[in-house]
Amino acid sequence: MKVLIVGSGGREHAIAHSVAKSSRVDRIYCAPGNGGIAQIAECVDIGVMEFEKLAGFAKEKEIDLCIVGMDDPLVGGLVDVLEGEGIRCFGPRANAAVLEGSKAFAKDLMKKYGIPTAAYANFEDPKEAVAYLKKGNFPVVLKADGLALGKGVLICNTLEEAVEGVRIIMEDKQFGSAGNRMVIEEFMTGREVSVLAFVDGKTVKTMTSAQDHKRAGDGDTGPNTGGMGTFSPSPFYTEEIHAFCQTHIYQATVDAMAKEGRPFKGIIFFGLMLTPEGPRVLEYNARFGDPEAQVVLVRMKNDLLDVMDACIDGTLEHTQLEFEENAAVCVVLASGGYPLSYEKGKRIEGLEKFEHKENYYCFHAGTKATEEGIVTNGGRVLGITAKGKDLKEARTNAYEAVNWVNFEKKYMRRDIGKAIDEA
Repeated sequence: MKVLIVGSGGREHAIAHSVAKSSRVDRIYCAPGNGGIAQIAECVDIGVMEFEKLAGFAKEKEIDLCIVGMDDPLVGGLVDVLEGEGIRCFGPRANAAVLEGSKAFAKDLMKKYGIPTAAYANFEDPKEAVAYLKKGNFPVVLKADGLALGKGVLICNTLEEAVEGVRIIMEDKQFGSAGNRMVIEEFMTGREVSVLAFVDGKTVKTMTSAQDHKRAGDGDTGPNTGGMGTFSPSPFYTEEIHAFCQTHIYQATVDAMAKEGRPFKGIIFFGLMLTPEGPRVLEYNARFGDPEAQVVLVRMKNDLLDVMDACIDGTLEHTQLEFEENAAVCVVLASGGYPLSYEKGKRIEGLEKFEHKENYYCFHAGTKATEEGIVTNGGRVLGITAKGKDLKEARTNAYEAVNWVNFEKKYMRRDIGKAIDEA
């Protein structure tokens, strides 16, 4: 079969890597792809929001399955367009992808159906938001309502910081139209855990757990990024916690979307906070997390295409997900200055060292193939992923492997998975 993957990041590289292992696949295309994906798929110069071009290409090449990896095209309705052209698609339609596309929608849904989350209020007027903040407690969390590349969240410790945050999000529009509406949320404390799940509209099957590191600097300091690294599984995600979440969060969310006339098919990313009062939902995403996909998919035993087919066909209840009894750690190598300002076009050395290395992976996020070789082409450049018999060994292996590759102004956090030592 022929598969088209839509996206250009480390997540899409991890998806392509898993798809390539399937005996059912004859050809993989990726639009637009990147320098690493080009080694296992034919990259096509079509942007993720060029829906008509993508549909035309899929029909021309007689694509059997299109996997939409990124949030923008999902929220924008790419699945609707492709399905309208008779193209089989993995991913939610626009009316379901709103679960990620609008934080206000997601919070209102959780409130309506009693899904545990932080207390909140939604605002479209910055003056009303400031007035609300003046009566509240701190710290507090401000969230741009729409998509903001994982960066539209501000944690404010004082009223002054919060007022400045309102200005940044709603008046200066630092996150663009995502800040037309804003959520002010109670600040929760506890361990963060990411749980990705396959969904077929009625059934939800969770993958192995993971934990992301969002802040740019060691010790969770600096600005929010798209994610500087992750590990799987989380030692803090117990069987007891899973049992609670399966009923009160995972299945409850899928049932709520169905009742709202927005049946969800695809991936739901559940961002959880394990608070002293119990698990709470921090956020939903409507696709694989990045870099969570890099540590979860390399541990998955199932043929990814079989599971995706079950989601599309509504037969997921008959699928048993299986994961290796080991662990994985991903350390993101970023361009110096990310996420604020950074340079592109830096040649990357040492990529060949990952060839034929079992249990070591180099997933490309922001790279480009040129005549001079692979160069940097984004803020997050590579996701260096390694497996081990346990988390400590996987972490040691990942930090060993980051030294195999180099580029000018290479930057990484040195404490990815440090929480493992406290487990």
